[in-house]
Amino acid sequence: MPAEARFCDECGAALEAAASASTAAARPDGAPQAERRLVSVLFTDLVGHTSFSEGRDAEDVRELLSRYFETARTVIERYGGTVEKFIGDAVMAVWGTPVTQEDDAERAVRAALDLVDAVHALGAEADIGGLRARAGVLTGEAAVTLGAEGQGMV
Repeated sequence: MPAEARFCDECGAALEAAASASTAAARPDGAPQAERRLVSVLFTDLVGHTSFSEGRDAEDVRELLSRYFETARTVIERYGGTVEKFIGDAVMAVWGTPVTQEDDAERAVRAALDLVDAVHALGAEADIGGLRARAGVLTGEAAVTLGAEGQGMV
């Protein structure tokens, strides 16, 4: 590996020397530091949420979304991911920051599959036939804000 390499060519993990050097250096203007990392990002949303919500009580819709978001957070964290943000009925989660694992991409895909199943089960439990989620995972380099937690990491 080249001396200036910051990530493992095989697994994408941050190399120890690069990680400690980039964390120790501070920008003089106080702005957050960013670095490139290999990350996997999961996007998921409810199928037909807008039409489902029409004609339903706002509190019932809010309760369903709260249960869905809690279910999503539980599944994502089980696979070592971090919820980046909730957007309407969508969830964005990331693997590869703040902690990098060799199998981040696989973990993200497994979380996506389990989340789709969990939403189906949530629909059955809430007596909402046809409640479904769709999910997609993308893996690639992204600018990651060092020290950020939750929103603003990627």
